[in-house]
Amino acid sequence: MTLLVILVYLLAIGIPVYLLYRFHSQVWYWHALAIALALVLGFVPTPPSLQGAAFDMAFGSTFLLLVVWGIGGLILFRTHRERHA
Repeated sequence: MTLLVILVYLLAIGIPVYLLYRFHSQVWYWHALAIALALVLGFVPTPPSLQGAAFDMAFGSTFLLLVVWGIGGLILFRTHRERHA
């Protein structure tokens, strides 16, 4: 189970890093929206019927994917003027 958790979280980090490398940063507001969505997900209380390891992994990996993609896109964001200079 521990190896599965590590693999899921590594994928949650690796997928947005690969997408940023392959397709570069998109418009800044998509990345800001991803961070906002991750923060909203982080503050949502977990319903008692969904508490468990599988839900924690799915929820945590979604949160991590959104945060990495959002912050990475904002850090790597370049304006239109900078791209053509």
